[in-house]
Amino acid sequence: PIVYRLGQLVFIQQRGVRLPLGPPRKKIMYDNFGQFIDGKWQKSLSGETYDVINPASEEVIGKASKANKEDVQLAIKSAAKGLIVWKNTSPWERAKVLRKISELIRKKIDILSKWMTLEVGKPLSEGPGEINGAADIFEWNSEETKRIYGEINQSRFPNTRIHVYYQPVGVVAALVPWNFPIILASRKISTALAAGCSVIVKPDVITPGSVMQLIDICNEAGVPAGVINLLSGDPASISSELIESDTIKKISITGSTRVGKLILKQAADKVQRVTMELSGHSPFIVFDDVDIDKVTDMAIAAKFRNNGQVCISPNRFYIHENKKDEFTKKIVEKTKKLKIGNGLNKDINLGPLTTKKRLSEFELLIEKTKKEGGTVLCGGKRPSNFNKGFFYEPTVLDNIKDNFTIMREEPFGPVIPLLTFKNFEEIIERANNNDLGLASYIYTNNLEKANRASELIETGTVAVNTAVVAVAEAPFGGIKQTGYGREGGSMAIKDYLNIKYTHFGISY
Repeated sequence: PIVYRLGQLVFIQQRGVRLPLGPPRKKIMYDNFGQFIDGKWQKSLSGETYDVINPASEEVIGKASKANKEDVQLAIKSAAKGLIVWKNTSPWERAKVLRKISELIRKKIDILSKWMTLEVGKPLSEGPGEINGAADIFEWNSEETKRIYGEINQSRFPNTRIHVYYQPVGVVAALVPWNFPIILASRKISTALAAGCSVIVKPDVITPGSVMQLIDICNEAGVPAGVINLLSGDPASISSELIESDTIKKISITGSTRVGKLILKQAADKVQRVTMELSGHSPFIVFDDVDIDKVTDMAIAAKFRNNGQVCISPNRFYIHENKKDEFTKKIVEKTKKLKIGNGLNKDINLGPLTTKKRLSEFELLIEKTKKEGGTVLCGGKRPSNFNKGFFYEPTVLDNIKDNFTIMREEPFGPVIPLLTFKNFEEIIERANNNDLGLASYIYTNNLEKANRASELIETGTVAVNTAVVAVAEAPFGGIKQTGYGREGGSMAIKDYLNIKYTHFGISY
């Protein structure tokens, strides 16, 4: 075996397979990180740590720093000082720094991919897609920062003018989930920096190292001290402490609807601005005029990315009754070919679910669906060839009804529940009969159907004849109980800016 080090990580290569090294890794993984406050890494004031678990092996891969209240207050003070520096930095200079971050992210795809595989469990092959997407977002916002346009409007009075311009909202609290730690942190950080705001980032306890590595890149790119800060530790206590502060002017959260509502209630006391991208339960609608082979390929790509632990993952598969048998046969064949295993190994399509709790919840949901009348066509259990790890077989379920629990609760796992429909009006009504409205997928070769469906479907994003939804240049977000506000595109930066209007007298 060959032992080698790559950045912060130590690996062992044996029989052509790269695996994380054992005990020495635990010291190296997080020791050079910690809390990032005032431009430097430091231990928490209490010295406390928490264990980070590799979901593929159930081993402790390291001990990450755990912030206390004093650390949070230090980060808030640091961000307040950083705001003064950054909002007075010219847009062109801010743009240069953001562009440098995007370049460094692209150079470090390998190391960032390994961080995510170790912490989230996703295959290494999925890493470049997320990381290049993060780089795209920084690149996009490096250009947006130079295009914060104001207005001069003609006044009704001959001796006055109306000036409208934008100013940074202030210090931003960015609450980042575990499932896509690099790209979701990048959306929040890059937009805040483009707008001239400072930011305090709180990664999930499951994926601290992935976000820490990203913050280290931002520091390397020349972001001034205090402009970016990171607090690692208990999400609930850190979030509450941040929201209670008068210094925090905006909160950006990606998470569950349940947590989003709690954050919103807390933020209401301070009338803080909130951007929320919460739970999803996306319909996948297949009309009877499509190429089923191509559509099932897109279904596999959309559904099983990150093992279905995706807010935009399709969760309700509505197949026209004329194509149901063909779709079912193809999707089962392709699902059975997916290879499960440790994401660090080659040719793996599905890693583990990310936590033991997530595995248990998903397992219970599948069992409940079977009791309600669902039929397992493939999968439906933990694979027998793994003694360790939070693995679950990719699953296809048939005979599903709209009133089943799995049609109301977001599965957040590798399952395709199949339903049928007869006509256009019926399927639009059924697809819209849900409290969540993040994404939807529509497949048809009929231009009229495609246009009508995309207009009538009640989601913030719609994919027609493609599996791709989130791109840097488009506004991403949802409606209903999925939240509000947008990330990406030219609209996102407005959520980080205050509008100021001045009625300007040119004579008196």
